[in-house]
Amino acid sequence: MRRIASFIACLVFLVLSGLSARAQDDEALRGAVAGFATAEGFQQIGAVIDALVVLGDPRATRVLAALGEGDLKVREADGGVFIVRGSAASVRLIDPVNGDTAGEAGGASLKKIRVNNRLRRTVRDAIGALTLTAADPAVRMRAAETLFANPDPDALEAVEAALERETNADVRRGMEVARAASLLLSDRSNAEKSEAVGAVAALGTREALGLLSQFRTGATGALELQAAAAMERIEGSLARWSIAQNFWYGLSLGSVLLLAAIGLAITFGVMGVINMAHGEMVMIGAYTTFAVQEVIRRSAPGLLDWSLPIALPLAFLAAALVGMLIERGVIRFLYGRPLETLLATWGVSLILQQAVRSIFGPSNREVSNPSWMSGAFELGQMMITWNRLYILLFAMAVFAVLLWAMNRTMLGLQMRAVTQNRRMASAMGIRAPWIDAMTFALGSGVAGIAGVALSQIDNVSPNLGQSYIIDSFLVVVFGGVGNLWGTLVGAMSLGVVNKLLEPYAGAVLGKILILVLIIFFIQKRPRGLFALRGRAVEA
Repeated sequence: MRRIASFIACLVFLVLSGLSARAQDDEALRGAVAGFATAEGFQQIGAVIDALVVLGDPRATRVLAALGEGDLKVREADGGVFIVRGSAASVRLIDPVNGDTAGEAGGASLKKIRVNNRLRRTVRDAIGALTLTAADPAVRMRAAETLFANPDPDALEAVEAALERETNADVRRGMEVARAASLLLSDRSNAEKSEAVGAVAALGTREALGLLSQFRTGATGALELQAAAAMERIEGSLARWSIAQNFWYGLSLGSVLLLAAIGLAITFGVMGVINMAHGEMVMIGAYTTFAVQEVIRRSAPGLLDWSLPIALPLAFLAAALVGMLIERGVIRFLYGRPLETLLATWGVSLILQQAVRSIFGPSNREVSNPSWMSGAFELGQMMITWNRLYILLFAMAVFAVLLWAMNRTMLGLQMRAVTQNRRMASAMGIRAPWIDAMTFALGSGVAGIAGVALSQIDNVSPNLGQSYIIDSFLVVVFGGVGNLWGTLVGAMSLGVVNKLLEPYAGAVLGKILILVLIIFFIQKRPRGLFALRGRAVEA
């Protein structure tokens, strides 16, 4: 019993001690906040801000945030300082220390504590210094990043104090970089600044380059030479990362071109039809995705993240059905007459565009990204968006499935037979007209699922297909008519070359240069990179 009584006494003592310490902290914070009521001029307000930072109480961030936003006011009747919410004649008062509601007051009875741009920067830096002591590591990391982006020599001591207490490895690295950034602008020794130059240069980012450039303007002697050498290394690294970034953009563009052109490679290669309505099959797939999302939003919003997997088979079936109707209704009467098929399919494309305008309207339609396709991540100094990465993977998956279908299924075998020698295939019992219809439906269906992917990165509009039809023909002709491997190599090559040329030649001139290069290439290799073999083809 005696031990239990002693334990309870100790517990009560600790609780009372904690309450006493808490009360002292509250009193100190209230005293510092009360300084705003008597502060006259921006200089005295800045002194009050410095006093809040010296306290090191994270609750002061609430007061400083309100000050920066213009919501910290003084009640003229008694000099009380409050955070104000609302803009009506009667506003709500909030205690700046504990955040409790402190009643209401008339807006005319309150005086706003004014700040200028210099004080706003001081407030921002002060909030960064105070959040370095927050309990949440993510908050401390954001504070370190803010101090690195806006280095302040006055916050150096706060950063060093927080660095001594920090146990999280990632946050500690962020604080070390923030400390180095503040050191470069401080009056510390040259040895410390030299060490800071190395720490900042190790980041290799554009922010680090800008910080070193700012430091170099005021540095002399060995420090200037060290900063210049570090900047040269960063510039070289950034140039290499820029090439890698453009290469990634090229692969991303190539995957889009592959999706748009692979269906055309099937129809053009097997049937020899110049289908100018192929882009509208892409458009039908995109509008199918939009329609699926609208239905899901109204009836089952929880399935919105699954809208693309649901739309894929529907877009394939819708585009394949339209493609089969076009082949059976128009194209089958025009085989062997390429000019007539070009004009007829161009007319069909105009009809389909006008039909979509009549049903969905002429304006762009929004197709939202699922949560798993939103956002981006960094790879070194490259920024890679999830939607582009998924589209690249999806394009490779579609290519693999089509390659398997062309080489491992009966339909693929018959399609290749008709491609190589139509008369001999018919003599062997293959129904060439049926193969033509199925081939056109397959190519149109693949264009439809390409529209599902393109709806995530482009505007869904009646003119969507027109943006890709010319590039699709370039890919097919360059890679080799009817050859899937040629389509893959052609799409990726054109995409990468296009993006590598853009920084130097511009978007328009880059496309012109690519077109000229393809013209010269076709003069040397009229059948493209990978020409098909067969008697009918070679004839």
